[in-house]
Amino acid sequence: MTDLKSTEPEEEWKITYVTPIYGGWDVMVECSFSKLRDIDKIVTFCRVDKDLSQWVEETTTLMGSKKDYSG
Repeated sequence: MTDLKSTEPEEEWKITYVTPIYGGWDVMVECSFSKLRDIDKIVTFCRVDKDLSQWVEETTTLMGSKKDYSG
């Protein structure tokens, strides 16, 4: 399976969780990133990645956030 994180040294994004869901969408993806513009890179990655793109017909991006409880 594809490594679900950036391979670029200046980018710090990764896909942290994926689960199937039922209804209008088929999968929910949780990701972490350090810059808001990285969300475009994550969506593009899912659309063009050799392994993932065969399963993706279209994407809808909804954003949420949660408090960082580290520490």
